[in-house]
Amino acid sequence: MTVLWEPALDPEAERWREVARTLAAERFAPLAEELDREQRYPDEHIATFVETGLSGMLVPAEYGGAGLSMTAICSVVEEVSAACASTGAILAAHTLGAVPVRLAGTDEQKRAVLGTLISGDAISFALTEKGAGSDAAAIQAVAEPDGSGYRITGEKIYIGNGGISNRYVVFARTDPDAGARGITAFVVPADAPGAVVDRIEDKMGIRGTRTSNLKLDGVRVEAGDVLGQVGRGLKLALRTLDVGRVTVAAQGLGIAYAAYRLAAAEASRRVTFGKPVIENQGIGFRLADLAVELSAARMLTYEAASAYDSGRPVSLPGAMAKLYTSEVAHRAVDLAVQVFGGDGYCKPCPAERLYRDQRVLEIYEGSSEIQRLVLARAVAAEVEQG
Repeated sequence: MTVLWEPALDPEAERWREVARTLAAERFAPLAEELDREQRYPDEHIATFVETGLSGMLVPAEYGGAGLSMTAICSVVEEVSAACASTGAILAAHTLGAVPVRLAGTDEQKRAVLGTLISGDAISFALTEKGAGSDAAAIQAVAEPDGSGYRITGEKIYIGNGGISNRYVVFARTDPDAGARGITAFVVPADAPGAVVDRIEDKMGIRGTRTSNLKLDGVRVEAGDVLGQVGRGLKLALRTLDVGRVTVAAQGLGIAYAAYRLAAAEASRRVTFGKPVIENQGIGFRLADLAVELSAARMLTYEAASAYDSGRPVSLPGAMAKLYTSEVAHRAVDLAVQVFGGDGYCKPCPAERLYRDQRVLEIYEGSSEIQRLVLARAVAAEVEQG
């Protein structure tokens, strides 16, 4: 009997989790420290995604993909993230970029975009701007009518897989006077004239990932590049983030689990005052609390995944899962560093790397404060409705 709660996966999800677990142990974990140290994007891991079908896990079967359930995807992202947080984040970002195309794309767009992901192409989600992070409705990038299409001008920042992707889902303002209803989503080729990546971020953690800006200087797109309806881009972005938060929660589960295992093993091995550290209640009780919290985080995450799979609203369960799991991961990595003591504060201790890798989970795809705001508004609305 294991201490931590385990989700009851269907046979397909269980099979994919075992695939991910094997790859994690044999291919991803051995390179985790090197990718972090050298800040190197793992092309060999992308080749593994293609080889095993993970690159198409969100792509429906009719477009050549695996068409996995969100439950199966979360089990894969959790396993990969536990082995190498950078590789898990790359896989999650790969999924995030595909979500708006799956939600709102035409059949032609899905065939053109989703079909290429299977062979290793990538598409990135480009929403955030310097003055528009948590407040997505404040974006200033503009898409001005130009004959049969548009010209997009602006700059996006903090793009996952930026500079690697073949396409970007770019959100720009098509009606400057319509506020949140004046934003439209476009599929923009990475090699479009006027589209330039000129800054790669030097990050604290998940250093094997690529995070960039994207400058758009009068980038020409056709009407057929509009994703969904004109003026409904913000709604599409928020629906995408609702789904993305579930996979971020799965990343958090992986990082938290890795930290928990490290801390428990080191606390059992390390002897102080004549007995293993784990027998000190100050540490043993914290590990016990963490086992409870990590189990609860798994329950929230897999319930959110189940909501998506069954067609139920995912906004609130996704917010709960993302908020709670990212903060449980914070406590897990902090405990791991503490158990290792001075070693935990120094490279190449894996606890030190996990400490840095975890921090972004409380920031991207909706900060912890935004998740609390979403949930607080829902509580208030429920009270008003009686």
